[in-house]
Amino acid sequence: MLHVPDHQTLPRAGPAQAPHRVLVVDDSRAQRVLLAALLRRWGHEVVECGTADAAMAAALDPSVDLVISDWVMPGLTGPEFCRHLRANRRAGYAYVILLTSKTGDAALTEGLEAGADDFLTKPVRPPELRARLNAGARIVAMQRDLVEKNGLLTGALGELRTLYDALDADLDEARRLQRAQMQDRARRYGPVDVSLWLKASGHIGGDMVGAFPVEGDTVGIFGLDVSGHGVASAMIAARVAGILSAASPDQNIALARRADGGFRAVSPDKAAVRLNRMILSEMRSDRYFTLGLGFLDIPTGRLSMVQAGHPHPLVLRADGGIEVVGAGGLPIGLIEGASYERFEVTLRPGDRVLVCSDGLTECPGATGDMLEEAGLIRLVRAAAAHGGLHFLSALEDGLARFAGTAQFPDDVSAVLLTYRGPGG
Repeated sequence: MLHVPDHQTLPRAGPAQAPHRVLVVDDSRAQRVLLAALLRRWGHEVVECGTADAAMAAALDPSVDLVISDWVMPGLTGPEFCRHLRANRRAGYAYVILLTSKTGDAALTEGLEAGADDFLTKPVRPPELRARLNAGARIVAMQRDLVEKNGLLTGALGELRTLYDALDADLDEARRLQRAQMQDRARRYGPVDVSLWLKASGHIGGDMVGAFPVEGDTVGIFGLDVSGHGVASAMIAARVAGILSAASPDQNIALARRADGGFRAVSPDKAAVRLNRMILSEMRSDRYFTLGLGFLDIPTGRLSMVQAGHPHPLVLRADGGIEVVGAGGLPIGLIEGASYERFEVTLRPGDRVLVCSDGLTECPGATGDMLEEAGLIRLVRAAAAHGGLHFLSALEDGLARFAGTAQFPDDVSAVLLTYRGPGG
């Protein structure tokens, strides 16, 4: 029953409230008429149903925001109507207010468990009804806003997934290019063996190692480490590795054409100057890289190198001695007009040269301390009995034991040159 003031007039509408479509379910026609009149006076659109069975189809209409239902009706009761409504999973949320003369906790619990949102005790007072409707309308509006934002989020996530898929495809392509450049990890140039090791910390890395022959019994080796990680670093690493290759000697910045049309190696310090100029002018990138570049003259065993920010190379002598060599130097692409210092090492038959990236020397151990140069020398001594790729595998195993994991935080790379002598 609706409680109407003694003067028999309905209260006038207050401040404008956004209109809603309200379903009124009551087997009492008089009660429906009074409720509908009050709701229309407040600006709402009203749908009337005399039974809960008849109200189900109307309640499934997503345009119905609010439902006012009597508790006791023939056929389905108010709670049973709520239960059926919630089970149908209609589009959008309908806020349900049950009208009841029941005041016990058990009855209220039954209604809440059935899916009702609120209760009004008969006789209903219009101000209280209006307040409950406004509260329900706010909840419905918040739910719709949430659904809309979820839709936007779902769309954004779909777009992100598309971008991620495209990025994954680019990463796969970049990874294939890296693997193609590292396809031949064990290379032989007459009496010189070169072994390569590259392990990225992510999908792809900014490290690269390589070797290339030069006319006139010379072999070039290099190791480089581009700052940062990901696609940008990998692209620069691939670009520089492509420049320092034998595939296109005209493009190799470390080579110069001789008078007879052939090619010779330029001094590695001059090659570093050229690379520095190219990075700063042509690539116009904020990335820089460290470099170890060397040329071995096979007949004499003389190795001429430049160390541009890369860790010091190690010379593993055939008699078991280990020498730390190098003149230091600035990274490539860091300072315009930088100069670099060349140094030389004479190799004897059986000697080896190891050029590593700082992914090894700066690798943290289980206690948090970095491996550093002294730790690298210990790992090299432990692996020294092995040769070529087996040496590099033993070096990787030793680094994994030190770090306590085979997933290193930075890219790691190394090039190992083994010199068997001019007639080896």
